[in-house]
Amino acid sequence: MSQAIEKTLRDSAAMRWTALLLLALAMFCSYIFMDILSPIKDLMQETRGWDSTAFGTMQGSEVFLNVFVFFLIFAGIILDKMGVRFTAVLSAAVMLVGACVKWYAVSEGFIGSGLETWFTNNLNYIPIFDDLGVSPFYQGMPASAKFAACGFMIFGCGCEMAGITVSRGIVKWFKGREMALAMGSEMALARLGVATCMIFSPFFAKLGGEVSVSRSVAFGVVLMCIALIMTIVYFFMDKKLDSQTGEAEEKDDPFKISDIGKILSDSGFWLVALLCVLYYSAIFPFQKYAVNMLQCNLTLTEPGADSFWASPSVTIVQYIIMLLVAAAGFASNFQKKANTKYTLLGISVLALITYCYMGFMRQTAESIFAVFPLLAVLITPILGNYLDNHGKAVSMLILGSLLLIGCHLTFAFILPMFKGSAVGGVIVAYATILVLGASFSLVPASLWPSVPKLVDAKVIGSAYALIFWIQNIGLWLFPLLIGKVLDATNPEGTSATELDYTAPLVMLACLGVAALILGFILKAVDKKKGIGLEEPNIK
Repeated sequence: MSQAIEKTLRDSAAMRWTALLLLALAMFCSYIFMDILSPIKDLMQETRGWDSTAFGTMQGSEVFLNVFVFFLIFAGIILDKMGVRFTAVLSAAVMLVGACVKWYAVSEGFIGSGLETWFTNNLNYIPIFDDLGVSPFYQGMPASAKFAACGFMIFGCGCEMAGITVSRGIVKWFKGREMALAMGSEMALARLGVATCMIFSPFFAKLGGEVSVSRSVAFGVVLMCIALIMTIVYFFMDKKLDSQTGEAEEKDDPFKISDIGKILSDSGFWLVALLCVLYYSAIFPFQKYAVNMLQCNLTLTEPGADSFWASPSVTIVQYIIMLLVAAAGFASNFQKKANTKYTLLGISVLALITYCYMGFMRQTAESIFAVFPLLAVLITPILGNYLDNHGKAVSMLILGSLLLIGCHLTFAFILPMFKGSAVGGVIVAYATILVLGASFSLVPASLWPSVPKLVDAKVIGSAYALIFWIQNIGLWLFPLLIGKVLDATNPEGTSATELDYTAPLVMLACLGVAALILGFILKAVDKKKGIGLEEPNIK
C-alpha cells in the first residue's frame, strides 16, 4: 500500500521521458526560429534591401537585452522565485511574442505602413549605446531590419530563459536516474533544429515559385505556438508531480551580487569563460552566414523545374532521411548487443551517404549545410561516455580548437580553390561541415563538466550565470562584426551570392587560435594545481 502511495510520475520511465520530450521539443522549435533567416540571407538582400551589416546587426540583436540590460540575470531570478513550470511557460510566451514581431517586420504588410515610416525616422541615434558603439540600430538601417531586431531581442530573452529552465527541469525529473542520457538527448534534438531550419526555411520562402521571406518566418511562428503548447502540457505534468510528492517546487540558488567578486578573482573561472565565449563565437555567428558562404564558394546549378530534385517532395524525403541518420546513429550508442549496435550504425552511415547525395543533386547550399549537426548527434553520447570513464577534458578542448581552426581555414582558402568543380567543391564542403559539427560536440562536452572542478561549489550557480552572460557578449558582437567585415572587404553593390568571405573566416579562425592557447594554459594550470580536469568524472 505504501509503495503505491509513494509511486509518482517521476518513477514511470514513460512519464519522465514524456516530460523530457515536451521540454526538448520546445527547445527544438526555438533553435529553428533562432536561425530562421540564416539560410535566406541572399533573399533578404534581394527583397528587403538588407546588406551584410544590416543582416549582421539584426542577427546580433537576439542577445542584446541579455547582455546590456542584464536580462539573463533577471531570468535566473525569475526561475528561482517562480519555479520551473511557470518560467517554462513564460519563456515560450515571450519567444512567441518576439517571433510575431519579427514576422510582421518582414511581411508585406509592414511595407508602406506608418510603422515603417516611424522606424525609418527614429532609432537612428540612441544616447549612451551609440556613444559606446553598441547600439542595435544605426543611421540608414532598413526599417524592417530595425523592427525585426526589436522582435529578435524579445525572442532572445525568452530563449535564454528557456535554456536555463529546461536544464533545471531535466534535473528535477531525472535526478538519480538517466540524467546524462536525458541531457544528451535534449541537446541532440535541439541541434536537429538547426538542420530543420536550413532545409525548411528556403523551402517555405520559395514555395509555389514565388519568393516570400515572410512565409519562412511564419513557419517559425507556428512552431513557437507549438512550443508554447508543449510547455503548457509540461506545466500540468509538473504540477501533478509536486502534488504527488507533497514537496515545494525545486528552485535554483539565487544569483547573489556578493558572489561576483569571489568568482571574478578566480583564474579558473576566467579561463573557462573566455574559452566559452571564443568557441561559441566561432560557431553560432558562423551558422547565420554559413549558407550564404557556401552559395558564394560553390558552383551550384539549379535543377530543371520539372526535375524531381526541384520538387517540393524531395525536401520532405531528404528530411525523413536526415531523421533516420540521427535516430539510428544516436540509438546505436546505447545497444548492448554488438550486432544491433553495428546494424544501427550501418543504417545511419548509409542514410548519411544518401542524404549527402540528395543534397548534391538538389544543388542548394542550405541542404548541404544542413548536414552540420548530424555527426554531432552521433558522437555526443560517445564523447560523454568517454569523458565520464576516461577523462581528458582539457585534451578534448585542445583537439576541438584545432578542428575549429582547420575548418574555418579550409572554408577560407581551400574551398574557393574548388570553385568551378561541381563535385570537388561539394565533397570538401561536406567533409569540413561534418568535422566542424564534431568539434561542436567535442568542446561543450568537455567544457561544461569542468566548471564545477574549477569554481567553488558555493558559487557554481552564479558562475554559470556569469559565463552565460559573457558568452552572450560574443554572440551579440560577432554576427555584427562578420557583417561589417563583409561589407568592408567587398565592393559596394556586390551580389549576395558573390561575396568574398575570406576575411570573416580568418577572423573566426583567430578565435580558434586564441581558444587553443587558452586550452594549453588551462592544461598547465590543471597540472600545476592538481585540479583533476584530465581525470574521469566517474571515480
